[in-house]
Amino acid sequence: MKVLPFKIPKPKDEALVYQVDREKVLYDQLHQHGEIQISYVEEGSGSLIVGDTINEYKEGDILIIGGFIPHVFRSDINATEESVMHTLFFDYNSFGKDFFKLSDLSLANEFFKQSEFGMKVLSNQDEVIALFNLLGHQNKVEQIATLLLIISQITKSKTEPLSSFVYRKSYSDDEGKRMSNVYEYAMERYHEQISLEEISERANMSKNAFCRYFKKRTNKTFFQFLIEIRIESACKMIINKPELPISLISEQCGFSNIANFNRKFKELKGCTPTQYRTQF
Repeated sequence: MKVLPFKIPKPKDEALVYQVDREKVLYDQLHQHGEIQISYVEEGSGSLIVGDTINEYKEGDILIIGGFIPHVFRSDINATEESVMHTLFFDYNSFGKDFFKLSDLSLANEFFKQSEFGMKVLSNQDEVIALFNLLGHQNKVEQIATLLLIISQITKSKTEPLSSFVYRKSYSDDEGKRMSNVYEYAMERYHEQISLEEISERANMSKNAFCRYFKKRTNKTFFQFLIEIRIESACKMIINKPELPISLISEQCGFSNIANFNRKFKELKGCTPTQYRTQF
């Protein structure tokens, strides 16, 4: 299975790639590519790691991931239906190095600036989805025109960043495998007690070396990252399993006591687990 770095397969002279993924499990290995991607999730849900941050994705989401940002989509384990995601891949120079420097396209500058940390579109999703639905029936010229309309629509929309820190150096194959192994291990076993010895061994490094390595590439400790995975998993359970007590969700997500769970949840989400459930 491919790991970092990952290249989008496309003909040499093709400036824009439109791709539809229909999979039971989306590409769940940590990877990065030079192209910016704009993705519309038609069906499916799961977790999304972008840079230093774990997010969730779900049906109807419009997600933008900048060039060379490490990321991984991980479909929900219990998903029974296939995931369907439509994606446009391109970069700033796809249509010539001066194309997006034209004054007529100056509004696109904000799009490229925000895409550096990834972003999620929070408004005007229906308008963007309607444009995505045209792509499968269009020729290349029409698809490029639709891309420009999608960028224009996103610049007029409310968005939120998907990450707060991005390690700017490209990963080598070995680094990609190491980080991918760490992420996979954490996302599969977040409900268990994971020791530093355990995760360092997974990375094939000493404990001290691993701590420095992970902090440099994510701007946080491994255990900060693990807590974020647990809290995001708890959020899904709080919403999707309203019959489960908060205390049981806390336990199933790897927290040894409810007080610590409540404290960490409020730090990350700005409200208590009970308040979060009430919102939905």
